[in-house]
Amino acid sequence: MIAPEPRAELLGDSGDFPNSRYPALIYPRVVTSGDLAAAFETLFAQNGWTGSWRNGLYRQHHYHSTAHEVLGVYRGNVSLRLGGPAGPLVTLQAGDVAIIPAGVAHKNEAQSADFAVVGAYPSGTGPDMHYGKPGERPATDRTIAGLAKPSYDPVSGSNGPLLRFWSK
Repeated sequence: MIAPEPRAELLGDSGDFPNSRYPALIYPRVVTSGDLAAAFETLFAQNGWTGSWRNGLYRQHHYHSTAHEVLGVYRGNVSLRLGGPAGPLVTLQAGDVAIIPAGVAHKNEAQSADFAVVGAYPSGTGPDMHYGKPGERPATDRTIAGLAKPSYDPVSGSNGPLLRFWSK
């Protein structure tokens, strides 16, 4: 699959949230027809991003230190805040994908009534939950620093833009 070029959002340390040296990537209109949820699950698994789930997104700022995360919107739309309270607000609609590096805070600021998303993680990893509270860091910073970069872009595989953006 040849996906559209993603938009990159580089988010620096906010104090409460470590964010990442890797940018979050927003891919528009990756899947445009059929059963979008099943298409995202298949696409992500084919590219080594497993442990998929279907649900919504947390309505509080949080981040993961043990896994990068991919989100594929299969129904409705969501306003996703990245990087903490002062970070950019990104609108995702059905068919769009967001790749969120470990450490990057994210929050569902608003959604359509029918919003739903598929999420997944690079094979062999799984998420923990952190909320930018005192005492989480520096332990989470060390965990994030030791986390391997994915071998594959969850959308485009071994030659995908993630590998280019995250090697800079």
